[in-house]
Amino acid sequence: MKNMPEFNKVSKSLLQVMPYQYPGKKINVCIETEEFTCLCPWTGLPDFACLTINYTPAKTVVELKSLKMYLQSYRMVGMVHESVVNSILADLTSVLKTKDISVELKFKIRGGIATTVSASASSKGK
Repeated sequence: MKNMPEFNKVSKSLLQVMPYQYPGKKINVCIETEEFTCLCPWTGLPDFACLTINYTPAKTVVELKSLKMYLQSYRMVGMVHESVVNSILADLTSVLKTKDISVELKFKIRGGIATTVSASASSKGK
């Protein structure tokens, strides 16, 4: 099927962008979901997380349906938390070319431990 992610692989190609209609006007776009999942690479058990993406668009914004499909492509992929956050940040940075962006994942408690991992990037000074 067209636009369906490959099983067991993150599909960056699913991400689509749209023109930002107010270039030069600084705004913050905040996208949140409590339904992010990936797999523990050692046990194969699911990891559940709340995901927050904040960014300041330059010329484009992410199309939300494509973002949803992209995030769902992580569902059957085994990755450690730090790799997940860096992967999302790198993929969004490369397609959006934002002024600044941050990604935070708050993983649910497993074995009595909750983990929050965040990363950010900025084009300021470039």
